[in-house]
Amino acid sequence: MSRSMSAKTDSYAKRPVDEVLHELGTSTDGGLTGAEAAKRLERYGPNQIEDREEPVWRQILRRFWGPIPWMIEIAAVLSALVQKWEDFAIILVMLLVNAGIEFAQEHRATNAVKALKQRLALKALVLRDAKWGHLPAGELVPGDVVRLQIGDVVPADLLLLEGDYVLIDQAAMTGESLPVSKGSAELAYANTIVKQGEMTAVVVNTGARTNFSSMVALVAIAEREERSHFQKMVVKIGDFLIGITVVLVLVIIMVGVFRHEDVLELLRFSMVLTVAAIPVALPAVLSVTMAVGAVTLARHEAIVRRLVAIEELAGVDVLCSDKTGTLTKNEMRVAEPVVFEGHDEKELFLFAVLASREEHQDPIEIPIFKYVEDHWPDLDWRDYQQVHFQPFDPTSKRTVATLQKDGAQIIAIKGAPQVLLRLAELGPARSRLIEGKVQELARKGYRTIAVATQNAERVELIGLIPLIDPPREDSAEVIEDIRAHGISVKMVTGDNAAIAREIGMMLKLTGRAYRSADFQEAGNRGFVELARILTAAIYSKLAPDASADQAERFAEEIAEQVSKKFQTKGLTKSFITAHESEIIEVVEQVEIFAEVVPEDKYTLVSMLQSGDHIVAMTGDGVNDAPALKKADVGIAVSNATDAARAAADLVLTAPGLAVISEAIKQARITFERMKSYSIFRIAETLRIILFMTLAIVIFKFYPITALMIIILALLNDIPILAIAYDNTRVDENPVRWNMPEVLTVATALGVSGVLSSFLLFYILVELDYSVEIIQSMFFAKLVIAGHGTIYNTRNKDWFWKKPYPSWILFGATFSTRILGTLLAVYGILITPIGWEKALLMWAYALVWFFLNDVIKMATYRILRRQSVVE
Repeated sequence: MSRSMSAKTDSYAKRPVDEVLHELGTSTDGGLTGAEAAKRLERYGPNQIEDREEPVWRQILRRFWGPIPWMIEIAAVLSALVQKWEDFAIILVMLLVNAGIEFAQEHRATNAVKALKQRLALKALVLRDAKWGHLPAGELVPGDVVRLQIGDVVPADLLLLEGDYVLIDQAAMTGESLPVSKGSAELAYANTIVKQGEMTAVVVNTGARTNFSSMVALVAIAEREERSHFQKMVVKIGDFLIGITVVLVLVIIMVGVFRHEDVLELLRFSMVLTVAAIPVALPAVLSVTMAVGAVTLARHEAIVRRLVAIEELAGVDVLCSDKTGTLTKNEMRVAEPVVFEGHDEKELFLFAVLASREEHQDPIEIPIFKYVEDHWPDLDWRDYQQVHFQPFDPTSKRTVATLQKDGAQIIAIKGAPQVLLRLAELGPARSRLIEGKVQELARKGYRTIAVATQNAERVELIGLIPLIDPPREDSAEVIEDIRAHGISVKMVTGDNAAIAREIGMMLKLTGRAYRSADFQEAGNRGFVELARILTAAIYSKLAPDASADQAERFAEEIAEQVSKKFQTKGLTKSFITAHESEIIEVVEQVEIFAEVVPEDKYTLVSMLQSGDHIVAMTGDGVNDAPALKKADVGIAVSNATDAARAAADLVLTAPGLAVISEAIKQARITFERMKSYSIFRIAETLRIILFMTLAIVIFKFYPITALMIIILALLNDIPILAIAYDNTRVDENPVRWNMPEVLTVATALGVSGVLSSFLLFYILVELDYSVEIIQSMFFAKLVIAGHGTIYNTRNKDWFWKKPYPSWILFGATFSTRILGTLLAVYGILITPIGWEKALLMWAYALVWFFLNDVIKMATYRILRRQSVVE
């Protein structure tokens, strides 16, 4: 082969067939020899997508590597060294649970490329050594001659050679709603489906060099780039708390060493305190909260494949929806027929079905048969005997049927209007009238079929049948509801602009239908204008005495030269990068995107994300997979391919998009629960670590023991999982993590807790209690007051305002406080304090609970004032 293996498939389009066969070193007589095919298989590799999956053992081990796992592991080792086996067991359980949940989450997201790979055809009819035979599609190489037949999945990128035509459904690749007719010297892409016809073709690209594989590559890129806002938030909270904790723990260690305390015990206590202080369970608790949301969505026929997608969905402010099969039904329907003078609608459809074959299941003919069945179920078209049938082909662009009934012979014709107009030989006036009607239907986006009958004298036109893929019944309502949730909706389709515009009007999507070419043209014009302005400025510097008119004329000349250059070279990537903000602004305003290819969908999502939007994308085909994976929330609709489902975060199991509105509501509920817990956890961490550090450094006093710290951590985190079932308000607009607000409110409540603890410490010291009693009382106070904080953080209003806490949350937190109280009262693992002292801790915690709510409300008011000023 003389052609480089890097040659793109599209470069073979429309080239002379003989030239391509010579270049590929093959022929239609014998194909490749077995020996040559083996060499090429060695050179180009198998016709499949390369799988570079990370081994499972590495995925597991990664869970135990990193700052947080290291701290937990060190604390466990130190506990074992000093033989504190209770501490060791509890810490080890925390480590394994967190690692297990993280591993399960990532494992779900690794099967997108697998599903795409599995969609390659398994067998192909191949000419080898001058013999036809079936071979595994994975063994195909460039230069192989193959035979395409009806129902085949195209096994590689092919150049069509011999045969009348093939009708190929490439919706999964391009998003086109109708199969495309192709003939000799045209391309057929891997993973498309042959609906009609039979042709010989030659393989031009296989495996990773096919157009299909480019979409897999985009999915892989999106996978590598993927990092959710939820994950970023967890990292920010972790960094904030780890930074504070490490600094304060180092202070404790340095002070302890200076005081000549036991180093090993000091290190163990510091590590236990660190594990209790940092958000070790934060990912686990938030994952469980999202899992509960996923179960709720499943009841509404939406399956969540990636848990963090729930949090992302709560913040989505742009929904990009594929048209074919998502907003529309992906089945052609007859629109308002046009019947010419002297004929009626019944006659029009009689001749239309007579010029068709029901058994072919042609996507163009199916709606015609259905229309007849709905309107004239007793129509006697089956009484006609078909003597001869000429199928549609790209050259004649019509079907012709010769029929007999009761000894009479008739000819029925249907096909492209321009072809039948030429055959009918009408006068200029009537031809212009019909052509005008056809153009009017085309502008509205209809695919129009002309129907005629032929006798010995002439062809007589009967009428026109316009076809369109109509919107689903609920699509317009769903779009309106989604907009009511503060989300902008954009329709994205591979169909032409006219069809997109017509469907857009039906769905109340406004404005023109933008094409990829529109952005390129706009970009070129913008670059030319920029060149004109810059040239005028430079000329004025070089020739300060020149008049403004002279500078302007000089600038126009340069601009004209730039324009000519761009007409040949097109829009450069550097220009797109330099003018990204302007392009993003246009994309934000446009609601209809037409004639897009998979790369355009991917780029569209990427540009919106660059404009600080959280983007959801719906789709159903292989062509949608890269954009689904790139989007913050990829949504596969009910009839989606396996590849689209694997790439998506949310899979709808019911037709249409109605469930999306419910999914958005549930996502925002889940988001409020996660935010509430995050504020609670940060506040509690600050209360413990700040109070412990200051008490140890200033007063040389350990308020609670290492065992108390571990029990407190478990009592705080495990029952708080019930927040996943809490009642929350639903925000009317998209919600996002406002980390300055979260950290500010949490810090205010944390500092309040520290003041509360020091006031209690002063009181207990004044009452002259023993160290052991003070430690047990502090343990009781921290357990009781800790879960009271969740009722401060669960909404931005006063704690007594609706929505009220769920009984599940109340029961879990109240029972935990009772359990902690019983441990302190009866001295289980700690020094007993009795009921009187325990009730005093309840009263003290209740007073500070009211004060904390006042502090919370004051903090929110200050933040709101600052926001208004900014």
